[in-house]
Amino acid sequence: MSLNITSRDILVGIKEYLLMTFGMFCYAFGWLQCVLPAGGMGGGAAGLATITNAILPESVASVLTIGTLVFIINVILLALGVMIVGWKFGIKTLYCILMMSVMFNLVEAYFPDGIMVKMFAEVAAGDLLLVVLGAASCGVGIAVSFMQGGSTGGTDIVAMIINKFRRVSYGRVLLMTDCGILIASLFITSQIPEIDPETSASTMITVEPLSSLAFARMVYGFIMIAVIGYTVDLVQSGNQQSNQIMIFCKDYETMAEIINTKAHRGATLIDTMGWYTKTPSKTVMVVCRKRDTAMILKLVKEVDPTAFITVGSVMGVYGQGFDALNKA
Repeated sequence: MSLNITSRDILVGIKEYLLMTFGMFCYAFGWLQCVLPAGGMGGGAAGLATITNAILPESVASVLTIGTLVFIINVILLALGVMIVGWKFGIKTLYCILMMSVMFNLVEAYFPDGIMVKMFAEVAAGDLLLVVLGAASCGVGIAVSFMQGGSTGGTDIVAMIINKFRRVSYGRVLLMTDCGILIASLFITSQIPEIDPETSASTMITVEPLSSLAFARMVYGFIMIAVIGYTVDLVQSGNQQSNQIMIFCKDYETMAEIINTKAHRGATLIDTMGWYTKTPSKTVMVVCRKRDTAMILKLVKEVDPTAFITVGSVMGVYGQGFDALNKA
């Protein structure tokens, strides 16, 4: 069986790996230049690597950097995953894991310390803004990698291992592991930079275990997890977010026709029956961009002010007039 690889396939492959590289850079930059300098913390392999680096002796920690520890942790998890659940990891996941470690080391080695901290030095809520900005950068990196078929590994592998023995949702496993890492961060000693707004001089502040700064770091971690999740969803759906509108009315034919002719949107009639009246009817279903929802609701009100309507968000819509199926 011969493989027919065209020049377009090669270009698409190069584009995917370049985007995954960019995604891992965004992740590393957000973590090292925004989250950690602000005294924040997060979950996943990066959070575990940060805690491990903090408890190591200084001479060892200078060699086993966060980037190197991220790679080691992911390799160990990958090995366990292969032994327990089998080889279910694609080459893109392996590439992202390797590139994440490379980008952590590059950002740590070649970017000046505190460059983002200085930008927010004169802002009262500078640390919080840095954590949000860093989490958004990490979320963009994860989303870009996901969209190219890659994965950052880490706690995703832990979830796969646990699901081998018990049926626990991935979301719950990820939440539990991330919460465990954040709670563990209460007991580590770390240092964060403080910038003098007048002189721009940087001094290091020691964060003691169970101190107010340690608790703030944990809270920042929960904020980071929430922002990353929101950013990933936002980037993946982008401005193509859609709504599914279900319209229950008596004159469904007129409703569908108005939507089709005035809103220029397709409508589908679904056989339904209200259990109270026991009368067969049809429900008008419309899938549209979120920006078109208000226009359609206005038309519905004009045709039948008493119509019963439900509006729900749709994560992905593929086909004519929406995204191409090959992008799913």
